[in-house]
Amino acid sequence: MLTPQGLKGKQYRVTGKSYPRLGRPPRKSRKVLAVVGAALALALVALGGVQLVGIFTGKRTPSAQACASPGGKPLAAPAASGSASGSPSASGSPAASAPGSAASSPAAPAATSTAVPQPQAVTVNVYNATDKSGLAARTAEELKKRGFTIGKVGNAPTAIDRKLPGTVQVISGPAGMGAATLLGSQAAGSTATTDSRTDATVDFVIGDTYSALLEPAKAAAALEAATKPSPAPSHGSC
Repeated sequence: MLTPQGLKGKQYRVTGKSYPRLGRPPRKSRKVLAVVGAALALALVALGGVQLVGIFTGKRTPSAQACASPGGKPLAAPAASGSASGSPSASGSPAASAPGSAASSPAAPAATSTAVPQPQAVTVNVYNATDKSGLAARTAEELKKRGFTIGKVGNAPTAIDRKLPGTVQVISGPAGMGAATLLGSQAAGSTATTDSRTDATVDFVIGDTYSALLEPAKAAAALEAATKPSPAPSHGSC
């Protein structure tokens, strides 16, 4: 064994119980984790600062989640379907307006009225969309006994004649929505739609499964149920 210079041939040995130990070289993954952790910490600090600024300044971002209406029903009134859906014309007559006539010119939208009027203030056009003869006349007579003002009585327009599988379809414009609610309560299973008419007249179109009007007491109960306001959702929950 070679002796280093300066030792002069003397031999030395290591004594004691402590020895220097070599540590493992640092891994790249640890460095990456350290960088990611630092970035997350900075992001959390920045987010907390933004929330604190919002709290002290009183600015809050409105929630984008909309509460569903009770029972899954829409909260707003149904949109106007237009006269192209096959409903009687705005004047209450089943005949369609000729293209280019004054009736087809654009007009200011009618005011919406959802207040339920008295039967005497409602003009009803009764149309029969079934193959049962005289059904429209008999129904119009019953509605007249209940105080409604009867307008036109006859067969339904060709577009919906014998194509109405339900009991009754009540058609009105925005100004007759309250009157449509009153009329719809007179028949079980009735449906309501709107068109572009500007007056408050209402069409009472009889379908295939219609048999008779509800009894006055049941009609009053149906009207009360239809006009009862839905409970508002509690704050902070849907």
